[in-house]
Amino acid sequence: MIPPLIVKRAGELALGIIAITDHNSAENVAAVMGAARGFDLTVLAGMEVQTREEVHLVCLFDTVEQVLDWQQVVYAHLPPLKNKPDFFGAQFVVDATGDFVRYNDRLLATSTSLSVEEVAAGVQERAGLCIAAHVDRPSFSLLANLGFVPEGVRFAAMGITPNANAEEMRRLHPSLAGYSLIRSGDAHRLGEMSDRTILTLREPTIAEISMAFRGESGRRVKALAD
Repeated sequence: MIPPLIVKRAGELALGIIAITDHNSAENVAAVMGAARGFDLTVLAGMEVQTREEVHLVCLFDTVEQVLDWQQVVYAHLPPLKNKPDFFGAQFVVDATGDFVRYNDRLLATSTSLSVEEVAAGVQERAGLCIAAHVDRPSFSLLANLGFVPEGVRFAAMGITPNANAEEMRRLHPSLAGYSLIRSGDAHRLGEMSDRTILTLREPTIAEISMAFRGESGRRVKALAD
């Protein structure tokens, strides 16, 4: 999924906003933002953090500077281990054209020592949005690992996979009440990118998206079924 092909696929799907959310890292965000210049596409700076409870949380920001500041925190809470390319695959850092820049040698495919509460609070402190990822999945999800949405944790929304039944999820999990549900492709391949969430916004910013999740001042979010 090199930057120019991500941008091309977003155009084919008529997407107005995408987020780059690599696992425990944000080192390719700037490259995709660069590839999107000149296109009618907003690229949000993001990361998918794996907490110490093995819960995946999507962290979204407006700028590269914000997400790289957050990356410093995440890197400080990763174990001091090297990646094993033969087992996990090589971790490439690329430029806007997709050309190789260097390898990221950190072990990223693991949990940080940050708790769910600490990730949500840290993202909020940096004016970002924290979304619980793919909560319908049987692993690496808030509901699978904890069984409920913790009280007092400031999540912006709950992510569900394209095949999840939103009404059934709300019925089975009362702690989802009050949260917007969004459908994310959680794409690891170009063919997994999807157009299942519609946001009604004045502009493609974190502040506006937050308002849409809360249904404020005419901003809205709607998750489409397949």
